[in-house]
Amino acid sequence: MKLILLNKTIKTVSVATLIFLTSIASALEQEKMTSLADQNAVAVTIYNENLALIKDQRTILLDNGFNLLAFRGVSAMMRPETSLLRSLNNNKGFNILEQNFDFDLLTPQKMLEKYVGKQVKIATLNPVTGVENIEQATVLSTHQGVVVKIGNRIETNPRGRFVFDKVPDNLRDQPTLVIQLKNQLTRPQDVELSYLSSGLSWKADYVAELNADDNRLDLMGWVTLNNKSGTTYNNAKLQLVAGDVNIVKNEFRQRVDNRALAAAKMAMEDSVQEESLFEYHLYSLNRPTTLSNNQTKQVSLLTAAQVSVNKKFLLQGNEYYYQSSYGNIGQKMKVGVYVEFQNREESGLGLPLPKGVVRVYKKDKAGNAQFIGEDKIDHTPKNEDIRLKLGDAFDITANKHQTDFQKRNAFGKFSYAFESAYEIELKNAKSEAVTVVVREPIPGDWKMLEQSHPFKKVAAGTAEWHIEVPAESSTKLNYTVLVRY
Repeated sequence: MKLILLNKTIKTVSVATLIFLTSIASALEQEKMTSLADQNAVAVTIYNENLALIKDQRTILLDNGFNLLAFRGVSAMMRPETSLLRSLNNNKGFNILEQNFDFDLLTPQKMLEKYVGKQVKIATLNPVTGVENIEQATVLSTHQGVVVKIGNRIETNPRGRFVFDKVPDNLRDQPTLVIQLKNQLTRPQDVELSYLSSGLSWKADYVAELNADDNRLDLMGWVTLNNKSGTTYNNAKLQLVAGDVNIVKNEFRQRVDNRALAAAKMAMEDSVQEESLFEYHLYSLNRPTTLSNNQTKQVSLLTAAQVSVNKKFLLQGNEYYYQSSYGNIGQKMKVGVYVEFQNREESGLGLPLPKGVVRVYKKDKAGNAQFIGEDKIDHTPKNEDIRLKLGDAFDITANKHQTDFQKRNAFGKFSYAFESAYEIELKNAKSEAVTVVVREPIPGDWKMLEQSHPFKKVAAGTAEWHIEVPAESSTKLNYTVLVRY
């Protein structure tokens, strides 16, 4: 009796297995295809390092049981190991079995490559009679040309056009993620495919305009988006992450901090809203936008008016001056021109600024904006200072020379000791007085012995003077310093 029951059980299992395998074979022959036409929503989060997180929601209809789903319209540069497909209506009855990313796209060359060792037809047209002749051929090679066997002869790059029986299964006209899954819901359901992809990037660019007195500027920030991922994202919810995200061995992790920061200085409706994201900053576009493939797009990031700035003239020295004697009469030096402002609310800003290039303009007497320089800024949080070098001053010059150099006796822990004296002449051809910051990096253990103007030790190895230079005149700075190594 037990033997009979066991036999019946085996038969039942075999029949069930056979039915399941038959359903798989049937599903393999009939792919369920979803395209961008089924898309309900798409969200794109782009990071600084050529990385994006895609969340693609679609409505699809699947069979009860095994399905082979061809998810078309994904990024050609997706990282398939990061992909996750889930049902938004059917979590318990929706199981992924296997997935394959087909990014080998349909081209004449790819068709020939897939048919190596197989038969194709070659059609040639007789130009005199107009009769088309078709011959059977076997593709032998597609490396550096096409080699085929027609009958008993071998030909290279044969004349005519190739005719194929069908498109190979793993060759697609667009990037496709093929997913084998089991489904228990027979009505339409919403699914979401999320994955990481390269081919999407963004950068921030800033345009600033100085006023006539060089003490205020208007600042506008732009986000430049580049999409080279191989697909289009229609009406996407766009978010940008500013910060240096660590990526190790193609793995990505993120934690979200929901603390929102105010962005009062942003433009009101169509701009970008900012919030904190873990240790980064997240910028969200307040309206959907379409990112077409092979497209560069610009959207407004921020606007700020009447930001308070300070213009500074800086003469930057070098530490090698203090190690030996120099016999030259003088050394012409450039005086750099900088504008500095504070990223604070009281200065008209107070926003986390993504890294980018700031281009500065100023209107001439005719009212035309002229380019006066540019500089890069790094990711800058609020309440930090920003300094831009716009170039070198034309009307302010510096001439430096060594007036004395003596080797002194070293003692204690020091092996060398040098005493050297310098004169720096600052000339101002402007019609108004200016202040030049002279910043000298001095190496080793040093002591200022004499100086014509008071200095400040702003760092362990840096002395700084603020020298007033009258209009159309000059001022000389003299100092003597003892340096020990």
